[in-house]
Amino acid sequence: MYGTVARMHVKAGSGDQLTQIARDFEQAHVPGFIASYAYQMDANANEYLLAVVFDSKESYRANAESPEQNARFQEMLALLEREPEWHDGEIVAVSRGSN
Repeated sequence: MYGTVARMHVKAGSGDQLTQIARDFEQAHVPGFIASYAYQMDANANEYLLAVVFDSKESYRANAESPEQNARFQEMLALLEREPEWHDGEIVAVSRGSN
């Protein structure tokens, strides 16, 4: 598995729109997409961490380089104070609870 973790600084009042974009992404049925998790930080309600999981680096890159993803990114970027800080990498461990 492969993915990214992003740190984002959302413009005040734009959090709900950002989470809607994440929901819309799920509905797009992007090949190789497994999951995404968005965290709103307790210390700063305008700071979010986003973790996105794909089945492979190839699927991740194909999505990242697609015109559709660029359009989604531009929509998201309009809600942010500045460009996200991206950290791409191979997922080397997964732990799941029993629930």
